[in-house]
Amino acid sequence: MPTDTTRKPQTNIAFKPKPNLADQIRRRAYELYEERGGQEGHELEDWLRAEAEVPGRRVGAVTAN
Repeated sequence: MPTDTTRKPQTNIAFKPKPNLADQIRRRAYELYEERGGQEGHELEDWLRAEAEVPGRRVGAVTAN
C-alpha cells in the first residue's frame, strides 16, 4: 500500500509551554521579598533560595566529612 506523502501534520493540537525557569525563579524570589514585608537588601539571598526551591532546579546539600 503506498504511503500518502501529501498529508499535512495535525495543527490543532493545544500546546502550553512551561514557563521559563528564570521566570519561575524570579517570581519565587519576589514572593520571598514580599513575605519579608518588602524589606530590601536581601536580593541575592532571595534569588539563591528561590533557585533551590524551584522544581527542576533543586540542588542537593553538600556535607563536609
